[in-house]
Amino acid sequence: MHLLRPKGGVSQLSSTTDAPAVVDTARDALASSVQAALSDAVEDILVKPGDDVWVRVKTASWRSALQTLRDSLGFDYFCFLSAIDWMPSPYGRGEDDPTEPAPERDMTIRSGYAGGSTRMQVFVRLVNSKTHLGVTVKADVPDSDPRVESVVSVFAGANWHERETHEMFGIGFDGHPDLRNMYLPV
Repeated sequence: MHLLRPKGGVSQLSSTTDAPAVVDTARDALASSVQAALSDAVEDILVKPGDDVWVRVKTASWRSALQTLRDSLGFDYFCFLSAIDWMPSPYGRGEDDPTEPAPERDMTIRSGYAGGSTRMQVFVRLVNSKTHLGVTVKADVPDSDPRVESVVSVFAGANWHERETHEMFGIGFDGHPDLRNMYLPV
C-alpha cells in the first residue's frame, strides 16, 4: 500500500506559492476513517482541501470497498459511476488544423488524483447524506482483461451507469444483470 502522507497527514494538494497549507479537518478525518475502514484495500488517498477526497482501491476490492463505505461509513447516496481512459490522444484536443499532420505528442499516461497503474480506471462518486461529505473512489481496470465487479447489488442506481460505461469504454462488469447496449448498434 502506498498512502500519500507527508508530515503525518493525508496528502493535500497545494499551490506553488508560499501560502500556508490549507487545513480541512473534516476531509482529513474522513480520509483517516476511510483508510481505517478499507485497510489493505486502499492503494492511495488524496485530500484536496475544501473540495474532495479521492481514494484508489485495489481492483479486487472494488465492490467490497463500496459496500463498506455504504454500510460502515454512511455513504448512502450514489451520484455516478464512469470510467476514464488516460491514453493521450495522438491528435491533441481538437484545436489542431486537421489538414496538417499531427505534431509529435507526449504519449505518457498520467493517471490523475490518487494515482493509477493502468490505462483505464473506473470511478464512482458517493456522498454521506448526513455529513454532506463526498468521496470519489476509483480502481484500476486491468489492461489485459478490462473488467471489474458490478456494484449494482450495492447501489441499484449503478445499473445504467455500468451499462453506459461498458458500451462506451468496453469495460465488463462481472455480475451485472444486463449489459445490453443502450445507444450503439450491436
